[in-house]
Amino acid sequence: MQAKVFIFPTLQGFNIIFNYLCCRMGRIIAIDYGRKRTGLAVSDPLQIIAGGLASLASSEIILFLKKYIEKENVDLFVLGEPRQMNYEYSENMKNVERFKASLTKAIPQIPIFMVDERFTSVLAHRAMLEGGLKKKRRQDKALVDEVSAVIILQTYLETLRV
Repeated sequence: MQAKVFIFPTLQGFNIIFNYLCCRMGRIIAIDYGRKRTGLAVSDPLQIIAGGLASLASSEIILFLKKYIEKENVDLFVLGEPRQMNYEYSENMKNVERFKASLTKAIPQIPIFMVDERFTSVLAHRAMLEGGLKKKRRQDKALVDEVSAVIILQTYLETLRV
């Protein structure tokens, strides 16, 4: 395996890369936003593992996140970007854009990164089925939203490792 060589034109560039590669200590929160309910997932502080955090009424999410970041260091929000099979935005994108604007206004210090969320609900159902959950538990929409958020976050975390 060949070592990667980074060329830094400025000291600031070096500091940005160094902090990213060596000093990532904040969590990443993924958000699967819906009109009624929103699923949340969170990474570990080293940004390696994704786990479910909560599924709440969408009207409660910003307050929940404000309280969460008071206790935990959060580096980034990853927000599911609803798209159709042909890559066009789905009808929920208007709601997601409004939520993104509200979140940016409420918590401006944490950036938001959008991730394609196609197939997350299908993958969530499949994961729950393969995990042995009973039919009644698999029909819990709040759990599906939370698992979908975990899939969104895991997808993002995997892009960091490439």
